[in-house]
Amino acid sequence: MKVAIVHYWLVGMRGGEKVIEALCEMYPQADIFTHVYAPQEISETIRQHKVVPSFINSLPRAAKMYKTYLPLMPMALEQFDLRGYDLVISSESGPAKGVIPAPDALHVCYCHTPMRYIWNMYHDYREGAGPMARLLMPSLSHYLRMWDVSSAARVDSFVANSQTVAKRIRRYYGVDSKVISPPVDTEAFSIAPTSELEDYYLMVGELVAYKRPDLAVRAFNAMKSKLIVIGGGDMLEEIRQLAGPTVSVLGPQPFEVLKRHYARCQALIFPGEEDFGMVPVEAMASGRPVVAFGRGGAVETVANGVSGVFFNEHTVEAISAAVASLADISFDPEKITRHARQFGRDQFFAKMRAHIEDLQAQKHSSWR
Repeated sequence: MKVAIVHYWLVGMRGGEKVIEALCEMYPQADIFTHVYAPQEISETIRQHKVVPSFINSLPRAAKMYKTYLPLMPMALEQFDLRGYDLVISSESGPAKGVIPAPDALHVCYCHTPMRYIWNMYHDYREGAGPMARLLMPSLSHYLRMWDVSSAARVDSFVANSQTVAKRIRRYYGVDSKVISPPVDTEAFSIAPTSELEDYYLMVGELVAYKRPDLAVRAFNAMKSKLIVIGGGDMLEEIRQLAGPTVSVLGPQPFEVLKRHYARCQALIFPGEEDFGMVPVEAMASGRPVVAFGRGGAVETVANGVSGVFFNEHTVEAISAAVASLADISFDPEKITRHARQFGRDQFFAKMRAHIEDLQAQKHSSWR
C-alpha cells in the first residue's frame, strides 16, 4: 500500500509533529508532503522519510515567515501529485486536508483543530494583529473559510483529537468524526521521590497569545510564588519582560531538563484553552497534578480532584484561588500516572489502525 502523509509545516517538534512521528512508525513506507520543511528542526524519525515540500518552501524566509504565506497554501496543496497513493492521511490545524487524492484513494484527516485563526479564534487573532493585517484579515479569512469548507468534501473520514475538536468539526464542516487521542509518550516520564520535590510551579509550552502565558506570569507575580516557564515562541521576550523576581523564564529546553522539571514541580499551570493539550498529560505521567483552565481538551484529560483542579475565569484571582486549593487535596502520584497512561501511544496505534482498516474494508466492499 502506497501511503502519503500531509502535514501543514515541518519547522519544529510540537504536538502535531509527534502525531506525524507516530504515523511514520505506523507506515514506514510513507512519503510526507508539507508546505515548509526545516530538516534541522525535525526529528530523525521524520527525516528518514521522503519529504516533499511545496513551492512555498522556496519563498523568502519561508522557515520563519511561513504563516505570512497562508493565502498561497490552498493552491500549494492542490499542486501535490498524489496519483498512485492508496492511503492519504492529512494532519490538519493549518491547511493540509485540501490535497486532491486519487479517486480510489482513502483520505483520512487527523484534525488537531479546524484552523483556529479563521474559525473559533478569528476575532482574538485579528484583535492582536498589526494594522495592515487587521485590514486584510476579513476578506482573506472569508476566502479561506469558503475553501476550507469546500475542501472538507475531499476527506473520507475525519478523526478528531478530542471531543472539543469533534464539536468544532461538526459546527464548521457539518460532519461527524471519530475521536482518537493523540499519542503521548507517557512511558518516557517518571515519578520523582517525595524528598526530591521542589517548591516551584511549572508552565510548559509555546509562548503564544492564545495559550495565555502572560496571565500565569501575572498571577505568580502577584502571589510571589516561584514559577518556572519552559518554551519558546512569539511571546518569549514579552514574557521575560513581564516576569517578576519569583518567575524564571528558561526558554526552550532539552527533553531531559523538561522531564526533570515535570517530576519535581508542585504542579503544572496550564492557563490556555487547548484543542487537546499534550503538556498536561506529560505532567500527569510524571505524577504531578495540573491547574488548568476549565475549557477545551484539558477537561477531557484532567480528572478534577484526582489529577488536578480547574479555574473557570481568565483572571489572576481565579488562578491564585485554584493554586491555593491544591493544599486541601491529597494527590496520589501513582494514581495520577495511571490516569495519564490511558492517553499513551499504544491507544493511538490500536485505534488508528482499527479505524483505517475498517474504512478500507467498507471502501472495498462498496466496489463489489
